[in-house]
Amino acid sequence: MVDVARAAGVAHITVSRVVNNEPTVRPATRDRVLRVIDELGYRRNDSARMLKSGRSTMLGVVLAGSELFELPRVLLGIEQGAKDAGHWVSLTSWQGGTHEQLEECLGQLVGQGAAGVAVIADRPMALEALGRTVARVPISVVMSGNVANPAIGSVELDQVEGARLATRHLLDLGHRDVVHLSGPMETYDARARVDGWRGELQRAGITEPRVLHGDFTARGGHALAAGLVDGLTGDGALPTAIFTGNDQMAIGVLSALAARGLSVPGDVSLVGFDDMAGADYLVPALTTVRQDFVTLGRLSIEVLLDLMGGGAARHHLLPPSLVVRASTRAV
Repeated sequence: MVDVARAAGVAHITVSRVVNNEPTVRPATRDRVLRVIDELGYRRNDSARMLKSGRSTMLGVVLAGSELFELPRVLLGIEQGAKDAGHWVSLTSWQGGTHEQLEECLGQLVGQGAAGVAVIADRPMALEALGRTVARVPISVVMSGNVANPAIGSVELDQVEGARLATRHLLDLGHRDVVHLSGPMETYDARARVDGWRGELQRAGITEPRVLHGDFTARGGHALAAGLVDGLTGDGALPTAIFTGNDQMAIGVLSALAARGLSVPGDVSLVGFDDMAGADYLVPALTTVRQDFVTLGRLSIEVLLDLMGGGAARHHLLPPSLVVRASTRAV
């Protein structure tokens, strides 16, 4: 900063004001300082600023899980929300284990100067660990359901409501035999989507068929659909509708049904979940549940900043929406 000030012919406090976008610097002086900054390659030392001010501009992010669909978009939302608030992020991961190990991850981020931490979690074990964690800084949890810890805020997409929307759509089309191919039940998303599917069928007075458990992959969806069709005996009836745990599984279902001479939606209506990129270019275009992952990430930072400002921990549900395309029809 002193070098920039000397080259620009100003006091170092003027350089500080320019770097921090303070409005008290004359335009001509600001332009001269910025030109010198570009010439000298000056970069602000955030660590030094933190030590001097006692305030950190770093937020930590912990990836707690391995089935984090659309993680890049969630992280994009987190980074955008942090940047808009004048913060930057540091990333680490925790793939299961004891709550002490999770606390160690949190401690590493706190040791680096994190003023708050967002935890992106996909399974109940992370919630259990967080429920026993003594938070040394404010914490928000993303994508994981509510946390039984009054000091921790959380943000999630309403998976139960998304599954209800998918199931209600099929019921409104006249389907009464709606089979669900779930994801792995150790994940929160799979459990919540089963709950929503089951709840909507019960509300319609329909006894739910058996859940077929999969793994959120196209290969898993193909295997489940093939087994479902190949296992029919005698006068066993093919279900008129299938709701899959995600769009990847729906891809596998499309392949398995086509290989057996069955059409979607002619023989079976099909609904996915996530509205992944390219879902509208499948044949037929896939009816699915859309989730706004970027907004999810941004909201997690809003909740975290509220906690850092002394606000109360809150649980925020982000509503999904149903995208109706060509893979469903009335019976």
